[in-house]
Amino acid sequence: MEILSALGHGFAVALQPINLMACFFGVFIGTLVGVLPGIGPVSAMALLLPVTLSGSPEAGIIMMAGIYYGSMYGGSTTSILVNIPGEAASVITCLDGHQMAKNGRAGPALGIAAIGSFVAGTFAIVALMLVAPWLAKFAIAFGPPEYFSLMVLGLTVLAFLTQGSMAKSLLMACVGLTLGLVGIDQITAAPRLTFDRLELLDGVGLIPVVMGLFGVAEILANIERSVQREVVSARIGSLWPTLQDWAYSKWAIARGTILGFFLGILPGGGAVISSFASYALERRLSKRPEMFGKGAIEGVAGPEAANNSAAGGAFIPLLTLGIPPNVVMALLLGAFIIHGIQPGPLLITQNPGIFWGIVASMYIGNIMLLILNFPLIGMWVQVLKVPYKLLFPLILMFCIVGVFSSGSAVFDVFVMTVFGLIGYLMRKFGYEPAPLVLAFVLGPMVENNLRKSLILSQGDFSVFIERPISLACLIVAAAMILAPLLPVLRAKREAVALDQE
Repeated sequence: MEILSALGHGFAVALQPINLMACFFGVFIGTLVGVLPGIGPVSAMALLLPVTLSGSPEAGIIMMAGIYYGSMYGGSTTSILVNIPGEAASVITCLDGHQMAKNGRAGPALGIAAIGSFVAGTFAIVALMLVAPWLAKFAIAFGPPEYFSLMVLGLTVLAFLTQGSMAKSLLMACVGLTLGLVGIDQITAAPRLTFDRLELLDGVGLIPVVMGLFGVAEILANIERSVQREVVSARIGSLWPTLQDWAYSKWAIARGTILGFFLGILPGGGAVISSFASYALERRLSKRPEMFGKGAIEGVAGPEAANNSAAGGAFIPLLTLGIPPNVVMALLLGAFIIHGIQPGPLLITQNPGIFWGIVASMYIGNIMLLILNFPLIGMWVQVLKVPYKLLFPLILMFCIVGVFSSGSAVFDVFVMTVFGLIGYLMRKFGYEPAPLVLAFVLGPMVENNLRKSLILSQGDFSVFIERPISLACLIVAAAMILAPLLPVLRAKREAVALDQE
């Protein structure tokens, strides 16, 4: 009853006109960036982060959340009709989704993707509603050592799961941590790494960094790539799957939903890992594995359910522990911090309107997405035909305007440009930006909890191994770092990275 009463309060917040508009705008933009290849949810959220500054925290965060789970819906459209993933989590959908489209079954493929996404998204919201309050009560007992070790584990897992060399990922994490140190020391109030620049006393801005790494860099990379798009021109037909399709898909949706949710909670898991894991599971369990890659509908249903469920699950560690499990949640954490709100165990009690408002808005957003993806599929097909030469100048303009408006400083535009060039070079040489951004956001918190722990223990580092939760996190983190040294695990990791590419 207590949960239902709190959810009712959340709906009262979410149904306010401004929050309802923010939810619709978020899921619409999310679907749009999912449909358009080359513009993922991270880029979109980075572009729109300055917009959240002008409104209430509830409206801003509801919009940002909508962009994330909305992009999971939209990504399948591009994968099925064009064979180009709209975002990374829909890469695996290309294999069977596009084959179905070429066989004249684009309608059922799009339909099962939308239905699977809706079912999985709804399950994730219900689970979030039930699990988050319990986990928050448990996390209240966490002290600085536990938080420090959890954040170290999160950074390590992300580096481990990132494509390519783990050494490069760890290097990017170190760069992000260093960037997080720029500004005024939280304890001594002494300036650090500012190089006598007054603009850096408050630290390097999150908005210019992420818009440079994911906005400007993506533009440069996509212009160079010059992707050719061939949209399936055949009539899409009925979107409703047949009874045979349901028979193949129902358990794939169920398995993908549960698998995606739990993988989404884990640090570094996220929608990409979930969709790949779901596809591998369905192929292993299928009675017709020979059909995978040739148009198996369960190869669409499972991964699409998994990536949407993972998107919902990722909110749990952010809202209850204050620790983002992936780079998208790191941006959302940045939005919270910009508004002066610290996610964590006390969020539900201190800011119930925000927590339950987000939960309620996700119910509303899921219904909106179902409406946007079923009747309006023809509109998204037309959007796919927009030439990039018109799209990218507009995105660049939004980047410049957004960065300047966030701090009213030309210096921020300069920072964005520098990080845009850095991000482009990082992609050229195989360095992932995700560990850098996550470490940059977590850096101040990692440092703060480390120093608090050492102050409480009078400089004794054993405080991190005396507490069971802290010790367990550090052991897992150490195992992740040492794992690539084993030839078998290194070979498997490289194979996964090649598959994702």
